[in-house]
Amino acid sequence: MPDLAFPVLIGDIGGTYSRFSILSHPDARVQAICRVETCAFPGPESAIAHALRSLTGGPARSALLGIAGRVGSGSLRLTNASWLLDPEAIGRSAGFRGVSILNDYLPVAAALDGLGAGGRVQIGKGPAANDGLALACGPGTGFGAAVARPVGDVVVLEPTEAGHIEFGPCEFDEFALWPRLERAMGRITAESVLSGPGLVRLYDAISRESRSGAAAATAADVTRAAAAGEPIAILAVDRWARLLGRFVGDLALLFGATGGVFLSGGIAPRLIDVLERAGFRDAFERKAPFGDLMASIPTFVIVEPEPALLGLGLMASSPQRFAFDGRHWRM
Repeated sequence: MPDLAFPVLIGDIGGTYSRFSILSHPDARVQAICRVETCAFPGPESAIAHALRSLTGGPARSALLGIAGRVGSGSLRLTNASWLLDPEAIGRSAGFRGVSILNDYLPVAAALDGLGAGGRVQIGKGPAANDGLALACGPGTGFGAAVARPVGDVVVLEPTEAGHIEFGPCEFDEFALWPRLERAMGRITAESVLSGPGLVRLYDAISRESRSGAAAATAADVTRAAAAGEPIAILAVDRWARLLGRFVGDLALLFGATGGVFLSGGIAPRLIDVLERAGFRDAFERKAPFGDLMASIPTFVIVEPEPALLGLGLMASSPQRFAFDGRHWRM
């Protein structure tokens, strides 16, 4: 990544919310945060203009932005919102000298490099984290995942579109449930089940299967109902935890994530007790003939409030520490 001129605007741009902060100098800590609803603005330029008016520490001279979408050679579009992003248009609109855009889970993977013990909670009795390849992933509006691969003194950050892998039933009780799941764009993918909307789909499917008539509009509705003791909601969050454990275990096996799996996103930190009690870790480890390998891989929930902004700050301050693909524009 090219060096960025400070002060730097850092931004974690998601399908539901976008968060911005300004780092006045390298190694500055993230302090003031401007949090906006993504849908409240027609595009990134107006949201960034609002953030720049709201934040201190500027005027910003460049921007480093993580976006919830694929960052390739074509148009940059949020997966679960209508924004189109062009680094040059953003830079010229805000008067920046440079703009870098990357997939939003790369900063979460970068944050693992500076995440202290107080920023994570271990799930299960696996070993402590080590310096092997680590996987950052998690459910929110969608399902993001990225790899942090140590290569000498450099951490190579690799994005994935793991959330869009086709996802099917394995256990007996899932085969009856799957035909009742609402499809997303004609498919049942990991993201369509293991996200906030996915938790609602599971709840609705279980409700239809049991003919209870119960309904929920949001993931927060489901988690509140589970906390209040509603049987359908308890079953939904337990089933969700088991499915999550199975899928992230598959990803850990695929990538060889011996350094640990770190769950982020808006849901996992609110369901730590569910992940600890339900079948999350059992499903994670049940990967015969590699059960012993999976038992040696630790799993964590990230409880650092803004891991993406933490990671963006590390990347802006130490660009030589990280290697990744992104889209860059310079004046």
